[in-house]
Amino acid sequence: MAIKSFRPVTAGQRQKIGVSYAELTVRKPEKSLSNILTKTSARGSTGKITVRHKGGRQKRLYREIDFRRDKTGIPGRVATIEYDPNRGAFIALINYRDGEKKYILAPQGMRVGEDIFSGDTAEIRPGNALPLSNIPLGTVIHNVEMDPGKGGKIARSAGNSAILMNKEGKYAQVKLPSGSIRLILQQCFATIGTLSNEDHKNIKLGKAGKSRHLGIRPHVRGVAMAPNAHPHGGGEGRSGTGMPPKTPWGKRAYGKTRNRNKKSSRLIVKGRK
Repeated sequence: MAIKSFRPVTAGQRQKIGVSYAELTVRKPEKSLSNILTKTSARGSTGKITVRHKGGRQKRLYREIDFRRDKTGIPGRVATIEYDPNRGAFIALINYRDGEKKYILAPQGMRVGEDIFSGDTAEIRPGNALPLSNIPLGTVIHNVEMDPGKGGKIARSAGNSAILMNKEGKYAQVKLPSGSIRLILQQCFATIGTLSNEDHKNIKLGKAGKSRHLGIRPHVRGVAMAPNAHPHGGGEGRSGTGMPPKTPWGKRAYGKTRNRNKKSSRLIVKGRK
């Protein structure tokens, strides 16, 4: 996958860097697997804003992705490679032999017409899904489950992957994209390969309007606010925070903010730092 620049005919085009979509095969998604994505504007079930600076995006359809890869024993064939506005990686439409269609995350190198398989006897080939117990050590994987049958949770974004490091007892050691090493049950499924569109990280939007199309609203610095709006606010002229960094509600926003009493903490063999 290659990146492309644009002729500077406007100010927005001058700084813009995009991704070449030459390997995509269709423009419209499968109707049976797409639904209208409602505009919640980052509000929770009570109607209150739970995430700030979101809203006003372009209309889009949500593509139902098969993160479980539970069509075990039934071969499928890659019908299309498509763009998905809801994630960085590309997706692939799979036609299974029993007539069912499903979307999966497309790994690098996947081509239309290839066969994929899910189950204990699948080959070690990009796109195939197997339990960790059946995958050789050192294999690059993605869409890794944390609980058996719950669907992939780890390494699902563009260009991401994890590495199977070791197996001991009922657990396997998996090196995550963050660099940390975690214990995962060996019966959890994972998909072989690295995810597509690795140049997604090099994209430059070029103009503020593109951010608004994506639903990202302007963000104001705390030090630029009044003291009644943010703990960092106030002061004459330009000033620093005057305190350790805090959220608008006075909570600590720097350092060790992760809850160390989480049940899953005992499964982390090595931290990311």
